[in-house]
Amino acid sequence: MAIARAERLVNLVLCLLSTRQYLTAERIRAIVPGYHEAPTDEAFFRMFERDKSELRDLGVPLETGRQTNAEGAEDGYRIARRDYELGDIDLEPDEAAAVALAARLWDSPQLTGAVHGALIKLRAAGVDVDQDTPAAVEPKVRASEPAFPPLLQAVQAGQAVAFDYRKPPPGGQKERTVEPWGVVAWRGKWYLVGWDRERDDTRCFRLSRVVGTVRTVGKPGAFTVPEGTDLMSLIARTEADPHHTAPAKIWVAKNRAQGVRRHAKVVEERDGGDVVEIDLKFPDSAAKWLAGFGPDVVVLEPEVLAKSVRDRLQGALEGAR
Repeated sequence: MAIARAERLVNLVLCLLSTRQYLTAERIRAIVPGYHEAPTDEAFFRMFERDKSELRDLGVPLETGRQTNAEGAEDGYRIARRDYELGDIDLEPDEAAAVALAARLWDSPQLTGAVHGALIKLRAAGVDVDQDTPAAVEPKVRASEPAFPPLLQAVQAGQAVAFDYRKPPPGGQKERTVEPWGVVAWRGKWYLVGWDRERDDTRCFRLSRVVGTVRTVGKPGAFTVPEGTDLMSLIARTEADPHHTAPAKIWVAKNRAQGVRRHAKVVEERDGGDVVEIDLKFPDSAAKWLAGFGPDVVVLEPEVLAKSVRDRLQGALEGAR
């Protein structure tokens, strides 16, 4: 089966990040899944040149150097972690969710196995794999729902699925037949987004409510995802209550917690910092976000949010003991 270009690019980045030495084009061709499909040397080099150009366009710091072997010195390639990894940055909840989304997928057993297999192949080919450097992103959300692997596979194959779905009480349970467009994480939960054939409309399904076995329907490649589909927006519109807002007053230390300040309005100066007002649409997830700023942020009101932040900080303190 042909490997998609995006998957080949991920394989290439993983390969070049996992080695301290420069890898020649021929070495990369033998190691990276996807390149073996090129029928001729010329086709491979065209493919490889396009991939290098795309990585550079995406801002990936691709290094070129000389690799010495028994036949002499050849041009080789690698990605230096010092240039590739980001330093500390301050993100808002929605921005952090977008960055973390791709990383969360790697915590599934199937994709973790794929990474492990790729690293074994690198070592078998004699590539010096750097295992001492910690990963750039450490996922915090596990894809533990049994429905995750078959649904992800159906998304990749473009194949419809059927499953029993439990609605929130008192909705009961009913079989659904869906053309799956994507499996994504939103506010700490996994969702399937796709076209519900019975309802003839777009629907979002929480994976924790899928009951029993996910069954495939029809042949692979039977549908395509509509162009321009924004899966995260579809979930946000479905799950969020647009009428619910929770304005909050928060004390912020001077020149600190820029992620809070960006969308907040300063209403007064107090105790060496600023009191700001901010409109929080999702107080539950906001508590976790605000607790991450530690002593630089103190919630003044509402009390429910303030207590939630205090509880999280207390839990973190007890966990560190």
